[in-house]
Amino acid sequence: AGDGGERVVEPYGTADLFDPVRRSRPVPVPEDLAGEGADGTVWGEGAGILVLERLSDARRNGHSVLAVVRGSAVNQDGASNGLTAPNGPSQQRVIRQALRNAGVSAADVDVVEAHGTGTALGDPIEAQALLATYGRERTDGPLWLGSVKSNLGHTQAAAGVAGVMKMVLAMQRESLPATLHVDRPSSHVDWEAGQVRLLTESRVWPRGERPRRAGVSAFGISGTNAHVILEEAPTETADKPSGETHSPSSSQLPVVPWLLSGRDADGLRGQAGRLAAHLLANPASPADLGHSLATTRAVLPHRAVVLGPGLDELSRGVRALADGEQHPAVVTGQALKGRTAWAFTGQGSQRPGMGRELHDRFPEFRRALDEVCDLLDAELGADEPGHLPLREIMFTGVPETLARTGHAQPALFALQVALIALLRSWGMRPDCVLGHSVGEFAAAYAAGVFELPDAVRLVAARARLMQALPEGGAMAAIEASQEEVARLLDGVGADLQEPDGSLGAGDGGERVVEPYGTADLFDPVRRSRPVPVPED
Repeated sequence: AGDGGERVVEPYGTADLFDPVRRSRPVPVPEDLAGEGADGTVWGEGAGILVLERLSDARRNGHSVLAVVRGSAVNQDGASNGLTAPNGPSQQRVIRQALRNAGVSAADVDVVEAHGTGTALGDPIEAQALLATYGRERTDGPLWLGSVKSNLGHTQAAAGVAGVMKMVLAMQRESLPATLHVDRPSSHVDWEAGQVRLLTESRVWPRGERPRRAGVSAFGISGTNAHVILEEAPTETADKPSGETHSPSSSQLPVVPWLLSGRDADGLRGQAGRLAAHLLANPASPADLGHSLATTRAVLPHRAVVLGPGLDELSRGVRALADGEQHPAVVTGQALKGRTAWAFTGQGSQRPGMGRELHDRFPEFRRALDEVCDLLDAELGADEPGHLPLREIMFTGVPETLARTGHAQPALFALQVALIALLRSWGMRPDCVLGHSVGEFAAAYAAGVFELPDAVRLVAARARLMQALPEGGAMAAIEASQEEVARLLDGVGADLQEPDGSLGAGDGGERVVEPYGTADLFDPVRRSRPVPVPED
């Protein structure tokens, strides 16, 4: 498929464009993006065409791949304060949607080719939207910002394709070109609100451990906003072993999900039937097809997920869905409006080997876990004799070692920090977070309350202090009201208030925690149970 744009401007003067009555004037140089001197748009002309092809088809056909369109989004400003006034929140929404569609986080994008018309109103609004979306939670340096309009002027219908071409060429030449005519950043932008910096000079942009990515924005005067995420072309050798596309970690998935949806139950079965027929004639890579189903199809109210390790198992599930039959690998349901919460666990959920398979399969999880484990080891005495690396305890340690409070709490925090990074790399974001015990620190980190080094210091200090407490603690959870338990405890004795046997009340008076052996609290009717407490 081909996609592009073209704009030819009639020479100045032939249409009396600079008639003072029309308040037009010549401008000597192209605009300077988000610069203090930006005062208007300069028109340019040009034409560009992009040839688009599915990555797997391009590889199979031997075509040269210059870059990958990882994801994109389009929206509309809606009502605003004028035809020429951009809408910052709408720009933020289209960027976040493009990132979700691409399955990457904002920190995974290195540079944005801005719309950047050089106006005193539009540029600050766009810059603030980029600061709010790309400028937060960056650990590998700032987002670099530029605009080809400083070279060519505003080519209108060809402006978007010009920006895409510029970023593709930048990837090929491993260099980010400077944006021209920027004397100093605009004082109308709060540049300290995030890590976004203007490309006032060219910078090297070499290949690295992860693919280089660029965002490209194009905003129409009618209020249409578009944002595209480009990714450097994968190497031939990276694709050959599995023949898969650029879907994240596709070649390593032990179970692949296929997502289908329809407006009603009949529509959902119809979708499954068409997919089943397609598979008979065109067998496909399970992960490739799963990626396309998840990222390129409309999301309708009636939904199904088909799970399987390979094409045969997935195809049988799709056929059962199409025939209206029950199948253990098929989950169906109807979407409801709601919000997403991430809950983080406390001590007691640890197990030997936790996180090991995720560490093996997902580079983003591996990077995050290695980073947080190194930070925790430094706090927990990595230089001391006999110190065991935390990751080793998690992956290969004996259960008794991992169960020690000084190991269990840092290990659970490290695992959950890595899970946060993995989910964010897939474009997932929570509406709210909550945690229990050490999970509260993971929740606070996820919410941006703590930077990672600060959270690590608190978790390590907490684990050390709790490890140093006296041995022999015990407690129980009783499903009873506070008043009922108080009656049962009446007359037990004042020793309950002593350090070795204190009474604790639970949430909302619905649950209480009480020492073993006092009163007749373990009546099965009350559904009471002892709660294990680590002893070291």
